[in-house]
Amino acid sequence: MARELRRSAQGLLVVGDVVTDIVARHRTPLAPGTDTAAAIRAVPGGAGANVACWAAHWGCPDVRLLGRVGADSVAWHEAALTRAGVRARLVVDTEAPTGTVICLVDGGAGAERTFLTDSGASLRLSPADWSPALLDGVAWLHLSGYLFFAEPSRAAAGVALRAARARGVPVSVDPASAGFLGELGVERFLAAVEGAAVLLPSRDEAEALTGLPDPADAAARLSRRFPLVVVTAGAGGAVTARDGAVIGRTSSAAVAGVRDTTGAGDAFTGAFLASRLAGVGVLGAVEEGCRAGAEAVGQVGGRPGGTLSGGTLSGGAP
Repeated sequence: MARELRRSAQGLLVVGDVVTDIVARHRTPLAPGTDTAAAIRAVPGGAGANVACWAAHWGCPDVRLLGRVGADSVAWHEAALTRAGVRARLVVDTEAPTGTVICLVDGGAGAERTFLTDSGASLRLSPADWSPALLDGVAWLHLSGYLFFAEPSRAAAGVALRAARARGVPVSVDPASAGFLGELGVERFLAAVEGAAVLLPSRDEAEALTGLPDPADAAARLSRRFPLVVVTAGAGGAVTARDGAVIGRTSSAAVAGVRDTTGAGDAFTGAFLASRLAGVGVLGAVEEGCRAGAEAVGQVGGRPGGTLSGGTLSGGAP
């Protein structure tokens, strides 16, 4: 459950991807060459947008989002974000459609998911879409790692990161995708996010960045390069490191039943950031993140309150 946070929190700006998720939840294994029954819905998603929605859900009173979408679904996405309590600035791309992700969710006990990703307009965010005024009233900037996997959006993220640092605004980054990290190259990614105050990788992403399978070892190594590192490990909780040493191991919160792991990392990040902005200490904020992650896996979809029963997660389809 979202917690009531102190209202002294200041603005959070998320710069990241806004996409349409096509969620297909199948209860039996996929049958190649023929049909597999599934519950399928189109719902609003995107790692950056999901983080913003979870931060608002977790009590942050001023959450903003910069992203790029196609004209095909801008009104639908704006309405969903507004309902979630997020002030969105969505740049409309006249040449590319909104990004689309097909999420294949195994309806079994693990509820694991596989993504087929067409980034569309989301990774066409460019430096021209950025304005220094976006940081007015902002106490924290969060960058979705997906931005760093394409040249235009990587340049935009770099401009935002440097602008935030010049104002003394802390910056966090979630690496987003172990697969895309491999394609981009670890050193290119680490160089691009240099200057971030907080790195929030998953266990797989931390291993991709360090070659170390143990989350604690990976967190410790990464914290020699970034002031604070939190590695999330699903049911294994989270490991927090600073200055080359582990400073905390946080257990995962209890989960009544896992329905869909999509968005669990985004939920963790959103709650962690909302808590830090409310003055909660680092390890307390990690605990809040783990609670949000547990809430997320008990529902279907990447945003708060998601469910496939009774239609889409947030109203009509694009």
